[in-house]
Amino acid sequence: MTQANLRKADHPVETVFLERWSPRAFSPEPIPETDLHTIFEAARWAPSAYNSQPWRFLFARHGTPEFATLLGLLIEFNQSWAKNAAVLSLLISKKTFVPPGKTEPVLSHSHSVDAGAAWGFLALQATKLGYAVHAMTGFDIPRAALELNIPDDYRVELAFALGRRADKSILPEGLQAREVPSSRNPLSTYVFEGQFKPD
Repeated sequence: MTQANLRKADHPVETVFLERWSPRAFSPEPIPETDLHTIFEAARWAPSAYNSQPWRFLFARHGTPEFATLLGLLIEFNQSWAKNAAVLSLLISKKTFVPPGKTEPVLSHSHSVDAGAAWGFLALQATKLGYAVHAMTGFDIPRAALELNIPDDYRVELAFALGRRADKSILPEGLQAREVPSSRNPLSTYVFEGQFKPD
């Protein structure tokens, strides 16, 4: 079976799925423009209902006033490690779209799922380039929408840190032991044939 990062898949998969994990030890080393464009380009090719592409990314580079603004939206725990990332970003999804042949927008049932697919593509591309990403929901979402002028027609989905990995010694002592790839539940807990099986 496929193995990487001390992880072992129960069934054959591409190694990038095991190589991607969510560390907290980041380096503020700048990400070259070409790499950053490639990472966001991967998100562009995610699938979406009616090809509506509802994902939006707002990002800021380390050392800029915009970075300080995004960092200030995070809860204190996430600030303690995300402050070292090269880039902080928000994933936002558009709640409505105009279906083909129509002129008026309608609510999208899958905008969050579609945005999540874009996030997954981005995370895998970053991993392939040797970067790490760590998504967070621990931030002030209402304040993010207000301070960043995000209209009501959009949903703030998550924040994430992006950059090169650093040695875990830069983390607060309590986090150093947690700086390892996590495991996953077996297929039998979430894949059901025919009928849903509640937990």
